[in-house]
Amino acid sequence: MKNFKQFAVVFSLVVAVVFMATGQAMAQGGVMENVKAAMKAGSSKDLARNFSGTVELALDGKEATGYSSTQAEFVMKNFFSKNAPVDFTYSHQGSSDKGQQYAIGTYTSKGGTYTVLVRMKESKIQSMNFIKD
Repeated sequence: MKNFKQFAVVFSLVVAVVFMATGQAMAQGGVMENVKAAMKAGSSKDLARNFSGTVELALDGKEATGYSSTQAEFVMKNFFSKNAPVDFTYSHQGSSDKGQQYAIGTYTSKGGTYTVLVRMKESKIQSMNFIKD
């Protein structure tokens, strides 16, 4: 009976760890899908919901600039107004061994196409880089 209790405790801990790891991965994947939907819609407000406190943005090949999440929302609103979205798709997604998640995508606007690099940590956008193709 003692062995069964020990087995039950160990099994419960293993199951809890697996569910927590799976839940975190699903949450981060959900954030990437939220980003994709916001980019497709050209919604700076929805995109800003996924920003960390400070976000680095690099637009049109210019050097990255750090903005507060509120400032970054206005910068993206301006970008979307000048480059109305047609589509946004991910070509690659991954994560580093230090927990940083990233995605490379293609933002298609009426004025052209951009390669977009999104870097996230703890399910929040740390930086976005828009490179005109």
